[in-house]
Amino acid sequence: MTKNAGFRLKFMEDKKILIITYYWPPAGGPGVQRWLKFAKYLPGFGWKPIIYTPENPSYPLLDESLMKDIPKDLEIVKTKIWEPYQLAEKLNKSNKKFKAGQFDVGANQSWKSKLSIWVRGNFFIPDARVFWVKPSTEFLEKYLKENNIDTVVTSGPPHSMHLIGLNLKKKFSELKWVADFRDPWTEISYYKHLKLTNRSDKKHRFLESEVFKNADITLATSYTDAENFRKNGANAVCITNGFDEADSKPETVKLAETHAKFTLSYIGVLEQLRNPENLWKALEHLVQKNSDFAENFSLKFVGRIDDKILNAIENSVLKSHILNLGYVSHDKAVEEMAKSSLLLITNFPGEASKGIIPGKIFEYLATGKQIISFGPKEADVSKILNETNAGRHFSYHDSEEVEDFILNTFELWKNGDLSQSTQNIEQFSRKNLTKQLSEIL
Repeated sequence: MTKNAGFRLKFMEDKKILIITYYWPPAGGPGVQRWLKFAKYLPGFGWKPIIYTPENPSYPLLDESLMKDIPKDLEIVKTKIWEPYQLAEKLNKSNKKFKAGQFDVGANQSWKSKLSIWVRGNFFIPDARVFWVKPSTEFLEKYLKENNIDTVVTSGPPHSMHLIGLNLKKKFSELKWVADFRDPWTEISYYKHLKLTNRSDKKHRFLESEVFKNADITLATSYTDAENFRKNGANAVCITNGFDEADSKPETVKLAETHAKFTLSYIGVLEQLRNPENLWKALEHLVQKNSDFAENFSLKFVGRIDDKILNAIENSVLKSHILNLGYVSHDKAVEEMAKSSLLLITNFPGEASKGIIPGKIFEYLATGKQIISFGPKEADVSKILNETNAGRHFSYHDSEEVEDFILNTFELWKNGDLSQSTQNIEQFSRKNLTKQLSEIL
């Protein structure tokens, strides 16, 4: 190796990037995987990631299996955080849902839920992790200088992470700051359920605009979100979530060919705001009118399903067809995807949510299975399904079309012809997405 080559290698090794994220293993769920995978692959593109995360967080879900993806030489810096969730959960057990942005809605809201939602939206702006902002800013001011770090990423939600980045950017004008929005802030569907006062709403929107204005790059996980962020003054770029080829095991995929039932599976967390009631009705109708379908059909839930949704389904003709596995590790979830015949994905129904691309769709794509999706019309999910020939997207008002699609897929399964070829999915591999990120950096 020449002297100059050694210098170039050293230069590449020294390109440090600090990633400020609340969610990190053993946290479970899709939110943690985005920067876990980026951190896994960034060194291959000349960047040394350093993780800054809470020492004592209050996670809604845990998944120890994700620990194996943490690079052995990854530097992880932790400081303590104070959160009000333990107190809130003592007052009302349903407050556990708030950690993951879930809410009781409509007639399901008790007075305790209404009060808790009002407090959450008006007292903790932008969220209940805001108490970590000031101590983190003070700690990182010194840390960035001592470690010669000039590039920082903040990942939200919780969007209070972006306030740390905003404070640091104002302290160090030369700092390169990437604000990564895994979900929108004021445009997220549950924002309108926060029961905000006018003053609180203005504060949320002001802080959001400050982040858009000051971040060098704003990352969005969907095409529509990136477009909306640009309209609001952000220098926004879309890098979607994706799938890790290392998570797909050939022997697991083969299991899919041996399952004895036509299995429609939902993998993940399902809350009331994304409940596809028209799907349940279509399935009830098929079970009642088609004895062949009824004999061979299984509805599998893998994850945390809202109790009220589950109770309603269990009180219908679908009760004997339900297989509820509850929350499982990520590895087990991928295995259950492969053992399914048709995979379900849901989104919030409002027009404002058409830009949300749930992270699980990419792992669904990696299985090669067909996908049935629900959400607003002309959603980004629909665009991905069409590009990859991987399934159909429906609105929450579609009924006969939903029934026809399920029945047609069932007939293909019966004839052993379910393996329809997907296409163009390699663009969503975590490695290729990390390459995009490195080019932006």
